[in-house]
Amino acid sequence: MPIPVQVIDGKKTFTVLENNPEVMNALASRLGLSPSLQFHDIYSLTDPTLLALIPRPVHALLVILPLTPAWHANRIAEDSSYPAPPPSPSPSPSSSPTPPTPEYNTGSDPHWGNILWFKQTIGHACGSIGLLHCAINGPARHYIEKGSTFAKLRERAIPLGVEERAQMLYDDVDFEVAHQSVAELGDTAAPSAADGDKLGQHFVTFVKGDDGKLWELEGSRKGPLFRGTLAADEDVLSERGLALGLGRVIEMEKASGGGDLRFSAIALAGKWDD
Repeated sequence: MPIPVQVIDGKKTFTVLENNPEVMNALASRLGLSPSLQFHDIYSLTDPTLLALIPRPVHALLVILPLTPAWHANRIAEDSSYPAPPPSPSPSPSSSPTPPTPEYNTGSDPHWGNILWFKQTIGHACGSIGLLHCAINGPARHYIEKGSTFAKLRERAIPLGVEERAQMLYDDVDFEVAHQSVAELGDTAAPSAADGDKLGQHFVTFVKGDDGKLWELEGSRKGPLFRGTLAADEDVLSERGLALGLGRVIEMEKASGGGDLRFSAIALAGKWDD
């Protein structure tokens, strides 16, 4: 039986997930991602021999990072100037399909593009929402199995505004059950929902869209964050992909005098032939 979900301070709260391939591959399978894609451990960001252990291209990175003072200050600065989301779309007549809703100001800023981002309103769901961001954006979305939870969530999310999309995910029982069913996997005992707040860590997704744009996606931010454009032969684990994405946070910490940043990262890519 899955670990029961708790309600803490009136909010549905999941059990914190461990960021490793065993947990995330199990969850991805339950939610409907084809086994042709797998999460792989990243043992180094610079060692060519260790990087060669990961199939390419890498479609997304799922990273868990500690909230350091430098990163926290940067997040506050970015979020304070983030544009407000557009009004929620009006319901369409049942006879005509609802058009996809751009996330934020796509008409006035060429950097913004269509990206499916979920605001997090479920406690400690950052791991499963990070996985969701990996799977429903970029090339990975083509590996979603028909009729699966991923497929249903993506189809329902596209026409919704930000708040409605968050509520849809909050109410989805299949997503909840899938998350809780893998919470006891991994190398360490799962912390209780109540203890999860003490960890001070955040799951962040980096994904490359079909147009080459690199996005940083985290449900506790104000929206999707455009980090730059990658060339056709550059993926999120390439030198430039790292410099614009995960490496940006690492260098920020070094510049602040914080030293080495302890993090865990896994890569979503193809599966090595057995």
